[in-house]
Amino acid sequence: MISHKKYMDIALNLAEKGKGCVSPNPLVGCIIVKRGNIVGRGYHKKYGESHAEINALKAAGKKANNATMYVNIEPCSHWGKTSPCTEKIVEAGIREVVVGMEDPNSLVDGYKELKFRGLKTRIGILRDKAKKLNENYIKYMKTKKPFIILKLAMSLDGKIATSSGDSKYITSRAARKCVHQLRNDVDAVMVGINTITRDNPILDSRLVKGKNPKKIIVDSSLKISESSKILKDPSKVIIATTKKASRKKIDKLQHKGVRILILKPKKGLVDLKELVKELGKSEIASVIIEGGAELSGNAIKEEIVDKLLIFTAPKIIGNGLNPIKNLGIKKVNKAIKLKNISTKNIGKDFLVEGYL
Repeated sequence: MISHKKYMDIALNLAEKGKGCVSPNPLVGCIIVKRGNIVGRGYHKKYGESHAEINALKAAGKKANNATMYVNIEPCSHWGKTSPCTEKIVEAGIREVVVGMEDPNSLVDGYKELKFRGLKTRIGILRDKAKKLNENYIKYMKTKKPFIILKLAMSLDGKIATSSGDSKYITSRAARKCVHQLRNDVDAVMVGINTITRDNPILDSRLVKGKNPKKIIVDSSLKISESSKILKDPSKVIIATTKKASRKKIDKLQHKGVRILILKPKKGLVDLKELVKELGKSEIASVIIEGGAELSGNAIKEEIVDKLLIFTAPKIIGNGLNPIKNLGIKKVNKAIKLKNISTKNIGKDFLVEGYL
């Protein structure tokens, strides 16, 4: 009995290698199997470059003839940055294609196309796992808005800093390394101006030698200091502000290479729903919000958050700063409930993952 799940799992693990490099495309892995042996492997390495199926076909060469292909998302059937994968699959003589999930992009109809061309096809193998892997892409493709992750790091008694504002470091190096990996995997990191003023962060991926994401600063009055560390690479910075910002400072920052988005205010602050739409227009398909408490609260209240990641350290602080402000919840039965919750240990800390 051929284990389709076993081979699809290999394709999904391969797909993960493209994290941080293929957005706004999906993560895709592909293997080609003949008589129980893997004769070709490939994954989508970089946006604009060859797709996973093409890389796997190249690796398989003539062995692809009469073989079975496993791919975690249906192959493309249209001309884009590259030619359609379906044509190459047919040309190579692939006999059967096993697919993890449908592509939410309406231009992609590879599963039906291959079936129409006479190949044996099946879809839905490890579909849930395939969807989780590409949750950023699915949301972006369906809504043209980025998938938003809210990350919190706190003590066991729910504090992100002491009463004096000290927060370095509540969680362990293992947890911080995990966050740096997340920064590599997403398109952008978002913080509020208070976090910039208080912590002066760089928001890079240095602990995993990953790519540096774009940095989005929510700063309704454009209070940012021009000596902030985050402005050392201005081409990576987007500042979302309002008409309260000084024209002179806008010009100065734009001259440095910073992108300034002037958005209509909502109760005097940057309208986060409008900001999310603007980011989507720039092909930013995934964002991780890393604080502070005001931005976190407003993001939940404005319903822009898709997923929460809460890193908790086994430490007790007592008086200190709370991770989320401004929710205005007065009764426990009105509390926001997370869905599809999972937990895992990260070093000495533990991570709770849930969806809103």
